[in-house]
Formats: sequence, C-alpha cells, structure tokens
Amino acid sequence: MKVITRFVQGHHFIGSDEKNVQTHFDSRSDGFPAGTTPVAAILQAMAACSAIDVVDILNKKRKTVTNLVIETDGERAEEHPRVFTKAHLHFKLTSPDAEVKDLERSIELSQDKYCSVSAMFSRSGCALSWSAEVVRE
Repeated sequence: MKVITRFVQGHHFIGSDEKNVQTHFDSRSDGFPAGTTPVAAILQAMAACSAIDVVDILNKKRKTVTNLVIETDGERAEEHPRVFTKAHLHFKLTSPDAEVKDLERSIELSQDKYCSVSAMFSRSGCALSWSAEVVRE
C-alpha cells in the first residue's frame, strides 16, 4: 500500500491512495478548515473499517441494512504525543429484520478478528469499548 500526501496551503493537505481517492486534512487552527484533522480521521477510519465488516457480516446473515451510524468518542492522553487512551463506538443499525444479537455478533467479529484499524488502536494500549442498538423504520 502506498499513499501520497501533498501540501495545498496553510495546514491544508490532500492525501491520495493508489487509486487516487482523495482525503482532505487540515489542522482547523487557521479558522477555515478545508478538511478533517488527522486525529479525527483516525477515529473515522476505525468506525468505517468496522462498519464495512459489520455490513458484510449482516449481509451474509441475510439481514437487511437500511442504515448504519457509528458514533465514536475518543479520549486522548494529556501529554504529547496525545495518543488515544480510550475509544467507544456506538453502533446504531436501522433494519427491519436484524436483531440486537445479530448486530452484537457482527461487531464482536469485526472488533476481535477483522478490523485492522481497531487492532492498531487496541495493540497501542487504547481501551476499546462498543455498544449497539437496532432501530426499526
């Protein structure tokens, strides 16, 4: 895997992957952010990584996924480098036929086996937790 990150102006950078899919980054310190902060992007990446797993697992169980929202809260160390010390992911699935146990099992598999980003968090010493709810339309 190879990515390229290019300077735009101020604290605005654009990262691109091998397929030229772009991500905008900024520090938000200049009052006019043009992208997410790198630290926020890490939390988003963990949620997205797990979301992909969860949707795939639910689809294999033949459950309908109408929507999936993951609210992620992270706590960082006070001292530099301000690494994440805790993170909590709340999975909110909208589905007409999935049960909470289906969602919970999918999250367990993602967090314990498949999600590389979650593994990086936990192996760095970050305490990960999650919760789940299913909403009917």
